[in-house]
Amino acid sequence: MRNEELKANSGAPILFVGAGPGDPELITVKGLKALQGADVVVYAGSLVNKALLEELKPGAEAYDSAPLNLEEVLAIMISAAKAGRQVVRLHTGDPSLYGAIQEQMETLDAEGIAYRVIPGVTAAFATAASLRQELTLPQVSQTVVLTRIEGRTPVPEKEKLGRIAALGATVCLYLSVSMMDKVVAELLAGGVYTTETPAAVVSRASWPDERVVEGTLGDIAEKVLAAGISRQALILVGEVLSARTKGVPEKSKLYDKGFVHGFRS
Repeated sequence: MRNEELKANSGAPILFVGAGPGDPELITVKGLKALQGADVVVYAGSLVNKALLEELKPGAEAYDSAPLNLEEVLAIMISAAKAGRQVVRLHTGDPSLYGAIQEQMETLDAEGIAYRVIPGVTAAFATAASLRQELTLPQVSQTVVLTRIEGRTPVPEKEKLGRIAALGATVCLYLSVSMMDKVVAELLAGGVYTTETPAAVVSRASWPDERVVEGTLGDIAEKVLAAGISRQALILVGEVLSARTKGVPEKSKLYDKGFVHGFRS
């Protein structure tokens, strides 16, 4: 049964909401309204800014999913939904990226419970904002790869970091900062990046205690180690990072006075 059909067979749909990267003001307006209207909220307590819980209405229940397993999380959500209560599953960043929501939605489908997903701001974009950096530049990179290095969660062979590095694109690495030496080795193994390729690590982007470490693939691992950053950080690699020191090699056509398009002649 598709989601549209499920709506006719249950009450208010469960809402999967992206809380954004950390700053409570970076939740979307739609996400905030969902949170304010919730009767039950299951939130990722290890990552979501708890300031968002101040938006809950009186009497709303909040459950931290950090110490819970999948079955326990689903039991709370399903029980509340079947009782006619509005449920919000609050994920960090955007739920569709490393959010493990597919397995939750699969169970909800089996239970005949409707749901919707409200997207959020992911850490890659908060990192770019902190660095004041555009991720796509003409003649430098028109491709952004969001990926991770293999850890306890395996990575398909075709998506090994060395293969992705061979593109020479802008790469944003999640869940990888604790393995910086391995990250650097695999990026260099792609044969396009060099030890001079710019790299940056932003820890807890958009939070009050955000930290930024900048360097190259030749020294970024050492700098991150010295900074004591081992979790909740995003790694950004690519030549776009050199634009702030070397300048933009070619201006975008978007606002070029000689470039004609459907809105400007």
